[in-house]
Amino acid sequence: MKRTLHFASFAWRSELGLHRDGNEDSGLISQNLIAVADGMGGYAGGEVASRTAIKTLADLLPVLNNAELDPQSRDEIFRTSISEIDTAIRKIADEKPELDGMGTTLTSFALFENQLNLLHIGDSRAYRIRGKTITRLSHDHTVVQELIDQGRITQDEASDHPQRSFLTQALMGKSNVDAPLISFPAEVGDIYLLCSDGLTTVVDEGKIASAFQEDLQAAVNSLVDLTYKKDAPDNVTVIAARIGDAPGAISTTLIGAAQ
Repeated sequence: MKRTLHFASFAWRSELGLHRDGNEDSGLISQNLIAVADGMGGYAGGEVASRTAIKTLADLLPVLNNAELDPQSRDEIFRTSISEIDTAIRKIADEKPELDGMGTTLTSFALFENQLNLLHIGDSRAYRIRGKTITRLSHDHTVVQELIDQGRITQDEASDHPQRSFLTQALMGKSNVDAPLISFPAEVGDIYLLCSDGLTTVVDEGKIASAFQEDLQAAVNSLVDLTYKKDAPDNVTVIAARIGDAPGAISTTLIGAAQ
C-alpha cells in the first residue's frame, strides 16, 4: 500500500515590523495547504489584496479536499486559483477606484498524498529544509532576480540594489497572470517554509536553515525575532510545516491582514 504523508505539525507568526503602519501580509494554515501573500498599494490596498488572495484560497479548501476529486482536477483547481484571485482583486478595485493598483504576491504549498504542489507569484519565498540542507523552491519574480539570471549582477550586489523590491509579476487584477504548478516528492521529516520578503531581505538562508534544527515554533519565533534585531524594515510572516505519517490537528487558520 502506498504510504500517505501529511503536514504533521505547524508553526507560524506574522508581525508588523518597526516601520509599517499596517500589516499587509496575510497567511493561511490548514490541514494540507499553507500560503503567504504580501500585499502592496495605497489606501490600505495591500491589506485588501493579500486578504482577498488568502480568503479566496481558503474558500476553495472544501473543493480541494473532496475525496471524490481526481488528482488532475484537483491540481488544476489549485493552479487556476490564481485566476480566481486576480478576478476578485479586479472586482474590488472596480467597486472602489481608490484601490486600483493594489496587488499581492502569493506563494502556497498544497500536499496531497506524497506530492507537494507549489503555486508561486511574486517574491514571497518557498523553502524546503531537509536535514541541515535548505533549498529554495521558488524563483523571485523581481527585476533584480532577472538581472541575476542574466549575469549582470551578483547575488551579493542584489541585496542593496535600488530596484530590489520591483516585482515583475504580481496579482493586480490585470488578467495576465498564469503561474505554473511545480510538484515535488515529499519525505517524512521535511520542513516546508513560506515567508514574506520581510524575512529574506534581512536574514540569510544559512541562518534560516540553522534555526530549524530546533522546535518548529521556536525556530519561527527566532527568525522573526532576528528581523527585529535587524530593525524589521517590513512586515514579516513565516509559516512552517513538517511532513509526517499522521496529520496534525489544526483547524483552518488565517493570519495577518486576513484575520
